[in-house]
Amino acid sequence: METTNKKFIFLDRDGVINEDLFDYVKSPLEFKFIKGSLEAIIKLSKSGFQIIIVTNQACIGSGIATTQDIENVHKFMEDTVIKKGGKINRFMVCPHDKNEGCKCRKPEIGLLIEAEKQIGVNLRGVFFIGDKESDVIAALDFECVPLLVKTGYGSKTLESENLPKYIKVFRNLSDAVDYVLSL
Repeated sequence: METTNKKFIFLDRDGVINEDLFDYVKSPLEFKFIKGSLEAIIKLSKSGFQIIIVTNQACIGSGIATTQDIENVHKFMEDTVIKKGGKINRFMVCPHDKNEGCKCRKPEIGLLIEAEKQIGVNLRGVFFIGDKESDVIAALDFECVPLLVKTGYGSKTLESENLPKYIKVFRNLSDAVDYVLSL
């Protein structure tokens, strides 16, 4: 596996980039960027980061939404980012229901392994910004650097006794991205 000087970053979707409806975002009409998150993605992109969205979408496996519904949401996100001069490089989606026992539903690391295979670059050590304990666990298990945001489930995640004390916590994606870009 090759190493590269290109910069990569993993971002969770619901609760980090967009408002988490806590009942699935199933169409572009339901998708709303969290204040500052669109601009944060643009900043990352313009700073040379390749952005990989890693998202659990059990709504597909449970029949609440179709794969096409979720692809439409991602197309809307992508088009919005492109119009503002940025780019999302890849969407990695776990479509499985919570009880299917797959290897790709976070906190499992299957999506991260698959992203690494598709890109052909070692992605260990990159930042992973999320709002759930499952994001932090996946990041740590894949040897990424987890950053937690307080949006979405983030404030609740902070209450977990399993959360390592050294995890850096940010108000939102915008603040987390400013931190990443300051390094």
